[in-house]
Amino acid sequence: MTKAKTAAAKGSKRKQGRPTAAEAGVGREGVLAAATRLLQTLPPSQITIIAIAREAGVDPALIRYYFGNRETLLLAVVKSLAEAGDPLPGTDRPLEALEEHIHRTFRFTRSAKYMQRLMIEELDSASSIEVLDQVREWNRGPVDFYEEIAASDAGKELAPFDALFLHLAVIGISDFFVSGAPLVRLLAPPGTDIAELDKRYETFVTDLLVNGLRKR
Repeated sequence: MTKAKTAAAKGSKRKQGRPTAAEAGVGREGVLAAATRLLQTLPPSQITIIAIAREAGVDPALIRYYFGNRETLLLAVVKSLAEAGDPLPGTDRPLEALEEHIHRTFRFTRSAKYMQRLMIEELDSASSIEVLDQVREWNRGPVDFYEEIAASDAGKELAPFDALFLHLAVIGISDFFVSGAPLVRLLAPPGTDIAELDKRYETFVTDLLVNGLRKR
């Protein structure tokens, strides 16, 4: 091999470190967006670094450059969706805040079809203590918010309730319409508009929980 060919071969190899200019054009947010799109259609176990790279149109090395590993990337997806969601309502009107937060949970669940499964199956078994702590902190947010609602109401309109149980009930109920979609489609009358049924289900659940927690 000539010196010129040898130099060309060496130059064709991808260098370690920062991504190339073409790859850098995708950016960290582009990778996050690709992973989020995949969460709409694939269970977490199928969302690999390779799958995300293919969806984003980049080399897998770029994803490792930005995030280090798959765990960190999936946590970043969760945080990105949470931060992009609607802000928490104020608690000065507890009943309205409760109702709005239930609707907010439904909207968040729709933003990534397999989000709750991701939290349970993937991040719960994360090897990184830092990742686990961040997931725990993120999940404590709604529990703390329900406690603030109860404190703000001070027993005027709402019966006493367990904030943790309420959080588990809301995420479980909201997620089932997504995770249990095959059963929903099986039981719904033929020709049912599933998107419309989803909205009706959200209204039903919200009324059920809010009215169920009203003081009698």
